[in-house]
Amino acid sequence: MADREEEPENEDTYEVVDLTQYARRQQWWGCLFGGNNSGPMAEKYSVATQIALGGMSGWCAGYLFQKVGKIAATAVGGGFLLLQIANHSGYVQVDWKRVEKDVNKAKRHLKKKADRAVPELNSFIDQSTEFVKTNIIVTSGFFGGFLLGLAS
Repeated sequence: MADREEEPENEDTYEVVDLTQYARRQQWWGCLFGGNNSGPMAEKYSVATQIALGGMSGWCAGYLFQKVGKIAATAVGGGFLLLQIANHSGYVQVDWKRVEKDVNKAKRHLKKKADRAVPELNSFIDQSTEFVKTNIIVTSGFFGGFLLGLAS
């Protein structure tokens, strides 16, 4: 007891944590699946949990992709069908030379833009590749679930 009285109690000292700097260094998937500081997801959860998590999220993504894809394909196909009917009926006259000129202009513009790769995109691709390599079990579960979601 006498030793405790000699040590001063320091209750008024607080550590300041800058959350903005921490959030900039952490990616959202790093918090869920394991970032640079906490190691890969394989070290946290069992293989069955990883496959189940990846499979369920993959199935949901595949199912939504299928439904949205069908709606988009129907809308685009219906639009083309209506344009062909209008063109055949004489409501629409297409200046094909102007269309060809505009398409060639757009191609040249896209080639110029494609030559200059965006560094953020390269960084994102590198981070995604590293995530897939680190969490291969979750990724394979997601891919399998995605294919099942597309099929259902």
